[in-house]
Amino acid sequence: MARVTVEDCLTQVVNRFALVHAAVKRAKMLFKGSHPTVECENREIVTALREIAAGKVKIAEPEEEKKKKKKH
Repeated sequence: MARVTVEDCLTQVVNRFALVHAAVKRAKMLFKGSHPTVECENREIVTALREIAAGKVKIAEPEEEKKKKKKH
């Protein structure tokens, strides 16, 4: 399977920091027994990144971004 890149994932999130947060949160869910949404034989963090890149995981917008939008 092709290597997942940050650029692949950034189409789904607002920035790299949000990507890290989302990937860690999803990896913890997978580690605790959640079923992956993509076929992958990798560790949980790689599976989480693949799910994010594929758009299979809904990522909540950070609170700071919500506040900025309300001001405009």
